[in-house]
Amino acid sequence: MEVRGARENNLKNVSLDIPKKKITVFTGVSGSGKSSLVFDTIAAESQRLINETYTTFIQSIMPSFAQPDADSLANLSAAIVVDQKRLGGNSRSTVGTVTDSFTMLRLIYARLGEAAVDHSGLLSFNDPRGMCPDCEGLGLVSKINVDALVDRTKSLNEGPINFPVWAVNSFDWDIFARSGFFDLDKKLADYTEAEWDKFLNLPEAKVKFGKYNITYEGLLWKFKRRYLSKESDQMQPHLRVVFDRIVSREPCESCGGTRLGRPALECRINGKNIADCAAMEVADLADFIRKIDDPKLAPMVASLTARLDNLTHIGLGYLSLGRESSSLSGGESQRVKMVRHLGSSLTDMTYVFDEPSVGLHPHDVHRLNELLQRLRDKGNTVLVVEHKPDVIAIADH
Repeated sequence: MEVRGARENNLKNVSLDIPKKKITVFTGVSGSGKSSLVFDTIAAESQRLINETYTTFIQSIMPSFAQPDADSLANLSAAIVVDQKRLGGNSRSTVGTVTDSFTMLRLIYARLGEAAVDHSGLLSFNDPRGMCPDCEGLGLVSKINVDALVDRTKSLNEGPINFPVWAVNSFDWDIFARSGFFDLDKKLADYTEAEWDKFLNLPEAKVKFGKYNITYEGLLWKFKRRYLSKESDQMQPHLRVVFDRIVSREPCESCGGTRLGRPALECRINGKNIADCAAMEVADLADFIRKIDDPKLAPMVASLTARLDNLTHIGLGYLSLGRESSSLSGGESQRVKMVRHLGSSLTDMTYVFDEPSVGLHPHDVHRLNELLQRLRDKGNTVLVVEHKPDVIAIADH
């Protein structure tokens, strides 16, 4: 790869050649331009050129990259940036789904499980056929504290609903006020049983709103539809604070927090179901899977144990496949991404790492080095921004 006259950010006409299919480490003091060169120049230009191969519509919904400030960049290959950004994702995203380990585990259980499961989808909490019907595959159920949501000592005119969108004179409050169902000055504590049920639970009813007909919904009905289907971190901050006071999440009693339906929980290998495996530490799970002795499943067993061993070797053996990806730190996220790429069949790629040793115990650094070398040995170019001497020492360039 040839870089000529790079001037991105604080770079001053930097020119260099980077060998392909080698490990190149960039090091230096903070502000010396490492990230500007590797991420903002080389990786950004590679990704920009790839994006230009798509149609205009596809480009409009993809991340955009400005052309870096440089005289020329030549002989670039497709770049994959493995940074320290947290994986994030919703509550359905776990270590097992991110690394595809759970997919392989499901296939093993579908073929070898003691209870008949005719499709691996029945073992997935992200598939309607396999998820627990009560928690819909989340492992948690939301419970609304009605006493926290509604102050029954107040009338509608006094603002009894303790959630900002139902403040007095708001649009949503106005629907209650104009529905004709309630006396606006009557304390909610004095409502009849029928009025209270209509206030909370009426599914829907058409009411006149000026010149228009609109739909009235009971408070709990509308609150569940509008907010319980969302991840709380998708809400505006001021709503999330109030939401967390009103709604609690508790383990689902039907599935015991496993997320799975009855057929999946009854399917066992050597006494353990797939939920037991998802809760095990990765290192222990690898030992369990290694004991499966079935010639037909040998390739799948070998592939899964290799991936689990990679997680262990890179210092993540304490994780479980059921761990939500949003709970991982930046350093953990980067290493999980690394293991995912190790299983890829792609070659001649450029992998870009941002201080991959962050958070690693010194004893695990040599294992990180082995993974970087394996990426190189598969025919890839590896670019690493790093400060630790033990990682710098493996550089080819």
